[in-house]
Amino acid sequence: MTAPRWRLILNGKSAGDDDLRDAVGSMREEGIALDVRVTWEDGDAERYVAEAIADGVDTVIAAGGDGTLSEVATTLAHRDEAADALPSLGLVPLGTANDFAMAAGIPDEALPALRLVRDIAAVSIDLLRIDAEDGEHWCANLASGGFGTEVTVETDEGLKKMLGGLAYLVTGIAKLGRIEPVTARVHGPDFDWQGEFIAVGIGNGRQAGGGQALCPDALVDDGALDLTIVPELSGEVAATVGTLVKDGKHAALERVATRARLPWVELEAEQPITLNLDGEPVQSRRFRIECVPGRARMHLPADCPLRMQPDAQWPAGPRVG
Repeated sequence: MTAPRWRLILNGKSAGDDDLRDAVGSMREEGIALDVRVTWEDGDAERYVAEAIADGVDTVIAAGGDGTLSEVATTLAHRDEAADALPSLGLVPLGTANDFAMAAGIPDEALPALRLVRDIAAVSIDLLRIDAEDGEHWCANLASGGFGTEVTVETDEGLKKMLGGLAYLVTGIAKLGRIEPVTARVHGPDFDWQGEFIAVGIGNGRQAGGGQALCPDALVDDGALDLTIVPELSGEVAATVGTLVKDGKHAALERVATRARLPWVELEAEQPITLNLDGEPVQSRRFRIECVPGRARMHLPADCPLRMQPDAQWPAGPRVG
């Protein structure tokens, strides 16, 4: 029997990770033909994925944070081949926040994460395609705008290294007194909203920015995106904080947010809006975000919370709450 062929694409910031080095050695001893490529500059991931496809690799593994996952998934997504003709996708979480991995239940240690790829068959997952003024982008986890985006973009790299995901919370607290709402129109099939928001999330996954669960019910295989709009809160801030402390983030979100599940959505504004696409800030006055069903195949835990259960389907359509 031919040994499975894997290509691990490692974010250069984690090139010295001893646990990952040991895990790669263990997988090789267990019969996996596993090669490693390290990204150093823009374009490396795309080149390595193209090389892996040309080499007939079975699985491409992103080793890094949400940005690395998105970069590898994006490269697979814009290929001409159908998803089932491309290598499957795995993930070893090595980033600061690892929001997708955390929500999906992927182990945060390298060896269990690699064994998950070996032991669990890949399943089809959706990806988000974003059209902006500067062209086309893809997103594997979550596109976010407003307060959450500002926190993620402005969080200091040194602070992230020292505090991990807590760094986003520290930066967020520092910004609380100067949140500037964004005026925009958001519309999709049978859905239209216009006004000022302090945060917006368009999810394939559920959370971003170190645990901000903007789309807490999102699924990666339902053929739809989850939209959450947190409007300018005015006098409700104190009540919302009280709900957050007493009942948790999900309850606070339900109390103040407009939410919907849609196949696509458009954001329009007179002034440029910044959306954070899995760590990549993109600025435009108009965005169209579309869910592309089954665009990749990924190794996820059998009990992954992001996967749709056969008896719990939620058809795409507006849901306001």
